[in-house]
Amino acid sequence: MTQTDALPVEIAGTETKSVEKIRCDACPVMCYIAPGQTGACDRYANADGRIVRTDPVVMLSRSLAAGERIVPFAAREWDGNPLPADSFVTGIGSGTTYPDYKPAPFIVSSSIEGADMVTVVTEAIFSYCGVKVKIDTDRHLGPEGAVVRAGGEAVGHVTTAEYGSQMLSLGGVHHLTGGSKAEGRLTCSAMLALCNGEAVELTIDGGSTVVAQAGKPPIVDGQVERRMRVGCGSATIGMFASQWQGLVDEVVVVDDHITGVVSEHQAGKVLDWPPTGIRVKGSRSTPGRYFKVSEPGLGWGGTRLTDPLEILGEWNAKKGARPGLTMLMVSTTGEEFGYYVLDDQLVPQPQPLPEALRDTVRLIDENCEPSLCTVLFMGGAGGSLRAGVTKNPVRLTQSIQGRQTRLTSGGAECYIWPGGGITFMVDVTRLPKSAFGYVPTPALVAPLEFTLPRAEYEALGGHVASIRTLDQTQAEGGEYPTAARVEPWPDLQG
Repeated sequence: MTQTDALPVEIAGTETKSVEKIRCDACPVMCYIAPGQTGACDRYANADGRIVRTDPVVMLSRSLAAGERIVPFAAREWDGNPLPADSFVTGIGSGTTYPDYKPAPFIVSSSIEGADMVTVVTEAIFSYCGVKVKIDTDRHLGPEGAVVRAGGEAVGHVTTAEYGSQMLSLGGVHHLTGGSKAEGRLTCSAMLALCNGEAVELTIDGGSTVVAQAGKPPIVDGQVERRMRVGCGSATIGMFASQWQGLVDEVVVVDDHITGVVSEHQAGKVLDWPPTGIRVKGSRSTPGRYFKVSEPGLGWGGTRLTDPLEILGEWNAKKGARPGLTMLMVSTTGEEFGYYVLDDQLVPQPQPLPEALRDTVRLIDENCEPSLCTVLFMGGAGGSLRAGVTKNPVRLTQSIQGRQTRLTSGGAECYIWPGGGITFMVDVTRLPKSAFGYVPTPALVAPLEFTLPRAEYEALGGHVASIRTLDQTQAEGGEYPTAARVEPWPDLQG
């Protein structure tokens, strides 16, 4: 487990004394730790000549409605008070299998609905990992492929936008270990903070500064985002055309992707909406749907526009334009809107928004969901960590892909990518707080739990001799931890 070395240490500049340090083998850094001190990761310490985990292993219970309990592990003062019967041992605080010829820190037997099950628990060290950040906003954050920075160092890039959201891909092995030390350190730091629910400021080359925090609204260039769009401009027309009929002669929904025009749109045609002679600058897709009406930006509907009239050309009297014609222009979130009336020269003039139309704008806003940041941790759980589960590692991969083994992270459900390997994603808000750690290689540390029928575990070539019941686990502890914390499942907390 550990290696003891007497290393010379300078004391107060007067003489050299020998202070006993012990070597921690919990990760590839292999720190020498002095008595009463922690290693570089702050996760392991030298306590009276023994390597211990500084944080307790986290256990989850659905019957524990609120609060938490600290449970002694392998401690003399344990009075035999049992854990809640439904306690689930997570990988949080459990320790690692490094070097991976060792069995996992906890291999726990249980009975689930009468079936004999085994849960194998470990903290996995991930060099091959990243985070996917979904930012609900129409605002243009930066060009696709643009570099994303934290603390001035490149930590990822902007990837393809999805409906109503901008997407960032951060981390990965090349940023963690393929660049400078500063790049690796700041990449690891940014990912760790995001995975643990903390706010991180990110700057995008050629774009915006974004403060991202899982489960919180994004802050774009100092502005807190309130709503994500109800749909593109065309979809908004389709949803609300009947609400506008009889209240206004023309509606234009301004959008960076597809700007909608109700009089030309199929929804308007179904409602027998008369033509207005409007002309929209941009590339016409299908009737009433226009691409490229503006460059992307922080204005109306994710465009650069602060004056929506810029996208309109001259009105055509031969096709329905007339003095007194009314027009509503609105963004896809309802946050920006304007009401106009054509004058005698067929030039739109701004007017106060009628109350009846104000209700339709409120309806758009009402149908927009709150803007949030979503952070998904993504890792490849391959390599030798599987040897802590089974003596034949490829069988674990096959069992997970074949759905015989259920993979969770801190008790949270994971999405398993098809194909080779154990590539998974997990929503970090589904894990208990501070579930992620790091080692200064640099790499992230994430909890993993593998749950499968005992017979299947034995067939995999699992470490059967290391299986313990829950009571045995509490009485005997593990390789590193000295305590456990029992808390409610995150989805049961208020």
